[in-house]
Amino acid sequence: MTALTAPPEPEEAQRLVDQLAALMRLDALGPDLFRAQSLDIGTPNVFGGQVLGQALVAASNTVEADRPVHSMHAYFLLPGAHAPIDYEVHRARDGRSFTTRHVVARQDGREIFEMTASFQTVDQGIEHQLPMPAAPAPEGLRSELSIRQALSARLPERARGKWLESHGIEFRDVEPLDPIHPEKRPAQTALWMRAVAPLPNDANVHRALLAYASDHGLLRAAMLPHGLSFMRGNVRAASLDHAMWFHRDFRMDDWLLYAIDSPSASGARGLCRGSIFRRDGTLVASTAQEGMLRVKQG
Repeated sequence: MTALTAPPEPEEAQRLVDQLAALMRLDALGPDLFRAQSLDIGTPNVFGGQVLGQALVAASNTVEADRPVHSMHAYFLLPGAHAPIDYEVHRARDGRSFTTRHVVARQDGREIFEMTASFQTVDQGIEHQLPMPAAPAPEGLRSELSIRQALSARLPERARGKWLESHGIEFRDVEPLDPIHPEKRPAQTALWMRAVAPLPNDANVHRALLAYASDHGLLRAAMLPHGLSFMRGNVRAASLDHAMWFHRDFRMDDWLLYAIDSPSASGARGLCRGSIFRRDGTLVASTAQEGMLRVKQG
């Protein structure tokens, strides 16, 4: 392990990224019905980002290639198991410029997730965006993985194993936190992220994997002012919904800056928002998520 990162070897990195890309390839079971596999990355239940990405692929499979997705709005209904998931697509509308799809994800006959996604023809119009916040370059930052590996002896038993392995997407916090004893700080954070090896030249794969990665670190912003941590085990947290808007082209195997804030927490829920920028400052996507946050007593 180097002083800054603990990247996998090139062949292993490519295998991990190919595995992620394969996770976003669905098997057709019938008209507008698809099945996807699950990858256990060490979370108690299936990672929510996986379901987001796969549901987006399912919807995209029923839409013309010249109509990229521009927005998706999803609800997590029940925890999913580390097992295959079926995605059923309802073709809600096929308009002249916009196409709408509704997707339901099921496991063992239970609805665990639903999403509505909208697709649009490529059109020209007015242009503006928020500026990218100032942030140090990713090359000088430690990866989250290397920080967890350095603290492995302090991690609880449940947070070892897969939590100390690379899963194909690398994250580097702009202002790293101690994952076990985080200090209290304002409800805003930023991190760099990218796939650890080249991805196929398929825009749908890049969008699906951005949806996958967007679920990482988003809810954490609501915990920052309160010193709460997943690994410390002093909070029960679960994503309730997730919205995402795609603005401009990008590649998931190039560095992207994810700037996140949490404007409110109340009623055992936290609201978080994110803006995702290419390295050249171009805003490529926006996110919003509300999650359950219940503080464990004692």
